[in-house]
Amino acid sequence: MKTQVKALVVGGGAVGTSIAYHLAKAGWDDVMLLERDELTSGSTWHAAGLLPLFNMSYATTHIHKYSVDFYKTLEEETGLNAGFAVVGNLRMAQTQARMDEYMLYASTAETCDVPYVWMTPDEIKAKWPLIRTEDLKGALYHHTDGYINPADVTQAMAKGARQRGVMIERKWQADAFHWNGDAWDVTCTKMVEKGGNLVPSDEQIVITAEHVVTASGNHAQTTAKKLGIKIPAIPVEHQFIVMDKDPALEAFRAEGNVEHPVVRDADAQSYVREERGGWILGVYEKGAPACFEYGVPDSFRADLFPLDLERIEEQYMAMIHRIPSCEESGLKDDFNGPICYTPDGNPLVGPAPGLTNMWLAEGFSFGITAAGGTGYYLAQMMVEGEAEIDMASLDPKRYGDWMTTEYAARKNEECYDHVYILHHPDEERPACRPLRTSPAYDRQEARGAQFGQVNGWERPNYYAPEGFNDEESRSFRRGGWWQYAVDEAKAIREGVGLIDATAFAKHRISGPGATAFLDWFTTNKLPKVGRINLTYALTAAGTTRTEYTIVRVAEDDYYLVSAGAWHAYDEDYLYKAIMEKEPEFGRINEEDVTTKWGVFAIAGPKSRDVLAEVIKDADPATALSNKRFPWLSMRNIELGMCPVRTIRVAYTGELGWELHHPIEMQNYLFDLLEKAGEKHGMKLVGARAQNWLRQEKSYRAFGTELGRDATPLEADLPRFVDLSKDFHGKAEMEAKGIRSQCVTLLIDGPDDADPWGREALYHGETRVGRLTSGGYSVAFGKSIGMGYVTPDLAIVGTKLKVKMLDQLWDAQIVEDSPYDPQNARIRVDG
Repeated sequence: MKTQVKALVVGGGAVGTSIAYHLAKAGWDDVMLLERDELTSGSTWHAAGLLPLFNMSYATTHIHKYSVDFYKTLEEETGLNAGFAVVGNLRMAQTQARMDEYMLYASTAETCDVPYVWMTPDEIKAKWPLIRTEDLKGALYHHTDGYINPADVTQAMAKGARQRGVMIERKWQADAFHWNGDAWDVTCTKMVEKGGNLVPSDEQIVITAEHVVTASGNHAQTTAKKLGIKIPAIPVEHQFIVMDKDPALEAFRAEGNVEHPVVRDADAQSYVREERGGWILGVYEKGAPACFEYGVPDSFRADLFPLDLERIEEQYMAMIHRIPSCEESGLKDDFNGPICYTPDGNPLVGPAPGLTNMWLAEGFSFGITAAGGTGYYLAQMMVEGEAEIDMASLDPKRYGDWMTTEYAARKNEECYDHVYILHHPDEERPACRPLRTSPAYDRQEARGAQFGQVNGWERPNYYAPEGFNDEESRSFRRGGWWQYAVDEAKAIREGVGLIDATAFAKHRISGPGATAFLDWFTTNKLPKVGRINLTYALTAAGTTRTEYTIVRVAEDDYYLVSAGAWHAYDEDYLYKAIMEKEPEFGRINEEDVTTKWGVFAIAGPKSRDVLAEVIKDADPATALSNKRFPWLSMRNIELGMCPVRTIRVAYTGELGWELHHPIEMQNYLFDLLEKAGEKHGMKLVGARAQNWLRQEKSYRAFGTELGRDATPLEADLPRFVDLSKDFHGKAEMEAKGIRSQCVTLLIDGPDDADPWGREALYHGETRVGRLTSGGYSVAFGKSIGMGYVTPDLAIVGTKLKVKMLDQLWDAQIVEDSPYDPQNARIRVDG
């Protein structure tokens, strides 16, 4: 058995075998896969094998599509039939709201080249008469997917991997991981059968691997302990039942009719597919418990839990309603097994936090669907340095160290029973909240704040009157909250508003090597002392990895502000870069000061007036003037008794300041500003209005316009890239050129809906790009959006179409920053 390899994959389920296969296919000829038991012995063996293309995530949709296409090629390559039944997937809707969801998804699907067909109830009935349709609004039909045999597809990928030189070793358990400075030393123990159990023997070896990938499935918590990290992947019990033969189904098939598609009755929380003359019913019910919260017992192998039929009675009755002929079919078999989940339902794919060359592929609730694509895109990340799509939404570091076992378990249970709920774009899930709160949380709640959760933080989305129900306000169109956000946006455009931005990630970088490091790490010129700039850190592939506002506090002392939703993601990249470059540049101190500083953003034409009420200064009349406090500068000021690191910048595009203050003084400052703002009509403003306002200024946002699939030049941000200096990723960025370009569009959309930033863009009959952000513009009185189009069309005045609610709506590319393009309002003196 070889003990020196390029890459070691730990886990022999569908995901692990796919990763091994794709690493070999990408050119790595020294790959080994370890499985502690037999291939497919984890969740793979009892998976239902469905391959749904439907997914609201852009990255996950790409992953699923690759899998569906890839699995169809395996038999020709390996000679093994993967058992792919391309029967299609019929996703039915009982309500118009469900159809709205499908229409939003369908536009997203178009951006990923996923085909679909709309079907009416009559069309469904004509083709599959066993399905009851009189209470349906319609359905979305994916005719290219279906279901597959999980064991067969795993074995086919394993054979393909072996054919490409991958070594697959079974009955070996990875027990310990040690980074020796150059590679991973992985201590492995031979597992043996004993009394029906799998137990460790005395035989051990150490495998040295340059890269390690963990794809340990239900064992993710054990893996986390061995690596000394946190992985919020915990299994939840999933039940499905296999029914005896249905005579009506047998008669239908005997007449020469093709197999039914996978029938998904989302409003009934279930899916149904044919199985040898009968049916399989799978459910996503409430009350399914998490399991193995602290690790899988050694005695649990390819085992199942007892069936809990009472828990799924409602879904079973719904199946009988939908397919009445199955009522007389008895129960043939049942499965209740662990399926791993994460708090948001997306897997954890990418570099492990804090560790070099350690990669995670954990938390797959739809593991068979995602396996092929995960292997493909993760191999790109490992071999080429970056994937062709932005994988940030799946990154393991989207959850920080604040995440606990209890949080993960309860959120994973919630995620499971939310599989088939209406996934409104304005959805906010309630479990485990509130958790991370700024001091002013209670005050904001008392004033009607309707909160969203960002990286665990509670952040006001908007403010509403007493008795308002946020959950009932949600919609795929303009929700019940829409007018409140309009009023808040107008308040900032016309008067003054106060926004809580405490969730920002904040880091202090200092020391003798700080300046040289940041000059190499970021694309823009470094600011002078007391000034700020906007800048980007790039990936090794030259695409955008992180956006920073850098404040230069002293010659070698910098304050970095980045997106709160990406705190751990940014910090890990920053930390690893510092560790790599410190020997070259000298000592670099990195301190996470996120929870030391609260942040309020005050903005609007009257924002200077409000601050003037409370500023303490020898000459308060000039303290906030352009001369003493110019745009894009930082000053330490005093507001009442609160010392404030104040930055003259506003994400809304109005006159404004960010007020970074000691977190323990937040309530004092909130009360002070609120009282001062009364006579100026100051309004509390949430994140949704702010998001609309920043689009009027064409301010790109990380995670939407900015990401690892586009360079800052493609984002049309050359003013923040100093090509006269050398910086990380510069050559790779320049080599990419301009493949697509970011633009702002004003949209003549429907009267009751705005884009969400997931929609396809058309030029005539040709799809030419996609929106990455969307919303409503109070300045122009119509919908607005930002997105990417082919460079030849990225010209002011180009007329396009936006796909919304299954219709094409007129849109036009406008100049960057269509609202106040000269920034006169931001720079106004006073």
